[in-house]
Amino acid sequence: MGAHDNSADAARREGSHRSWSRAGTIPSLPVRAGDSDVPGGLPHPRRVLTVEGVRRSFSTGLWPRRRRIQVLRGADLTVDAGEVVGLVGENGSGKSTLMKVIVGALAAQAGTVAVAGAVGYCPQQPQLYPRLTCREHLDLFAAAYRLPRSLLTARTEELLEVLNFARYADTRADRLSGGTTAKLNLSLALLHDPELLLLDEPYAGFDWETYQTFWTLVEERRRSGVSVLIVSHFVADTERFDRIVRLGDGRTTSSTVRSTPSRETAPQATVPAVRGESGGAR
Repeated sequence: MGAHDNSADAARREGSHRSWSRAGTIPSLPVRAGDSDVPGGLPHPRRVLTVEGVRRSFSTGLWPRRRRIQVLRGADLTVDAGEVVGLVGENGSGKSTLMKVIVGALAAQAGTVAVAGAVGYCPQQPQLYPRLTCREHLDLFAAAYRLPRSLLTARTEELLEVLNFARYADTRADRLSGGTTAKLNLSLALLHDPELLLLDEPYAGFDWETYQTFWTLVEERRRSGVSVLIVSHFVADTERFDRIVRLGDGRTTSSTVRSTPSRETAPQATVPAVRGESGGAR
């Protein structure tokens, strides 16, 4: 668990309601009644996340043996409103790299990323301030998300209660157990009730009861139209997912697990995700 000086500022960029933006993303656009590409006027599901042809490599080793490793070789991914999608693959397959490209923590070297709506990001390695308490973290991120004070207290108490760590609300982050740290990490992504949740190994460290609570929270959000992308090196409960996307050799393949009801579609433009080497994300 390490501190990150830009955590709260990145949270604002990632999660502010309908204002989260970076090169490669756009805000969601309104849908007019009757808009549809389907014969008979039936609506498509609204596309919340589109990733096309993303490439990313890293340099490794020292000169003169320095070489580049291609981690992502044209990865594609889509997530619709109300979908729960699992992103799986072997350790080192590039799952976390792809997530970091989506949120802007890493620059893609080719390809495009488009996001519609506010985003909540739960990184694999929690980026917390060691000397701040759980409640202070929630206050800080609420300010970064521009969450109204009238909602902050209710949202904070709800998350502390539902995830069962209210007794640690005033405990510093550097004194938390691994499981409680994971609960706080997840809470920071859920706090502002985003349209898209990006969760990288979110239940690592959870006990069985918290694991079941996690899936209850996911299902509640799915029913309300929130989209959830969950990264894991394995998927135990495949029936909980609408689709499983497998990442291997830097490319993605998708398999359908269950069907979801059709929902309205929103127009979405795409811009290049290629940027400079620096990126900012919690």
